[in-house]
Amino acid sequence: MIAIEESSKTRRKWYPDFYIIGALLPIMGAGLITMKSFVGNGNFFGRQMMWICVAFIAMYIASRVDFRFLKRTPVIVTLYGLSILSLFSLFVFGSITNGAKSWIDFGPFSIQPSDPAKIILILLLAKYFSRRHMDIANIRHIIVSGAYAGIVFVIVALLPDFGSAITIFFIWFGMVLFSGISKKHLALVFIMGAVIFAGAWQFGFKDYQKKRILNFITPSADIRGSGYNARQAMITIGSGQVFGRGIGYGTQSRLQFLPEYQTDFIFAAFAEEWGFVGVIILIGLFSLIIARILYSASKGETNFEILFGMGLAIFFVSHLIINIGMNIGLMPVTGIPVPFMSYGGSHLVTEFVGLGLLMSMRRYSRATHKDRINNEFLGY
Repeated sequence: MIAIEESSKTRRKWYPDFYIIGALLPIMGAGLITMKSFVGNGNFFGRQMMWICVAFIAMYIASRVDFRFLKRTPVIVTLYGLSILSLFSLFVFGSITNGAKSWIDFGPFSIQPSDPAKIILILLLAKYFSRRHMDIANIRHIIVSGAYAGIVFVIVALLPDFGSAITIFFIWFGMVLFSGISKKHLALVFIMGAVIFAGAWQFGFKDYQKKRILNFITPSADIRGSGYNARQAMITIGSGQVFGRGIGYGTQSRLQFLPEYQTDFIFAAFAEEWGFVGVIILIGLFSLIIARILYSASKGETNFEILFGMGLAIFFVSHLIINIGMNIGLMPVTGIPVPFMSYGGSHLVTEFVGLGLLMSMRRYSRATHKDRINNEFLGY
C-alpha cells in the first residue's frame, strides 16, 4: 500500500449532496401520500413525518462528524460487538411481530436492531478489506469476512427475520466480489451458500418461512393461506395499469384486501394509485440515488471510503430488489421495507445515517494522483 501521511489530507467545506436530497424528497413524499390516502386517522402519516425530521437531523450530524475515527480498529470492533449484543437481546426483550422477534419496544416507539447492524457490518467489512487488498486472493479472507457476516446472519435468521438475513448475505457477497475475489473462490462461495441454505432449511427456517419459499415456486398453490399476501400484491399492482387509479382511489388497499400497505407492500399500494408511469419515475429516482452513491464511492480517497460506498449501494439495491421482487411475485415475502418510503423510524434513521457518513467522507481529500489511488486499491 502507498504510504501517505495524515498531513497530506485536506478538509473541504461541508456541503450536502443535493442530488440525493432532491431524489429523496419525492420518494418520501410518495410514501406519505400513500399512507395518508389509505389511513383515515392519519396516524402513520403523522408519525412518519416525525421520523423524517429525526432522520434528517441524524444525517446532518453524521455528515458533520469526522468519520475517520471509524477507521480505528477498537472503535469498529466495539460497534460490531454492541450490534451483536443488541441482536442477542431480542431473544429476551424482543416483541413478536408477524412471527419474528425483530423489535424492542420502548413505549411510544420501537427499535429494530438489525437495521443499524447492517451499516456497522458494512463499516467492518470496509475496514477489513481495505487493509488486506494486496493478498485478497487468499481464501482465508473470505472465510474471516464470512465469519463476521455469518454471526450476524445466523442470529437474525434465528429470530427469525429472513428478509434482513438475505440482505446481510447480499452485503457480504457484494463486498467480497468488489474486493477482488478469484473465480475459483467465487465458485466456492456459491457452494458454501448452497450448504448454508440447506442447513437453514433443515434446522433454521420456520414452517411459515418454508411456505413462503414454496410459494415462490408455486405461487398459486395456497392463495387463501400462505400465498395470500403475494397474490394480493400482484393483483394490486396489476389494477394500477398504466396511469394508476389516482390518489385515494386504490380499492385493493382502501378495502383492506392488501395487508401491510404502509410497510412491506407500500410499493404495491403506490403502483395501484400511480400506475406503471409512477413506478418508472420511482425507480428512476432510486437509480439517481444509487448513481450518486457510486459516484461518491469512485471519488473515495482511500480503500475504506470506496468500499463503504459500494457496501451502502448494495444495501439499498438489495432492499429494493427484495421488496419489489416479493411485490410482483418474483421473490418470497420476507418483510423488507422500501428504503425512505415504507413506514418506520428504525430503518429510516439508519438509511439517513449511512448517507450522512457518505457525505462526511467527501469532506476530506488526499493530495495524490488518481492513478496512484487506483494502484493502491488494486494492490499494484
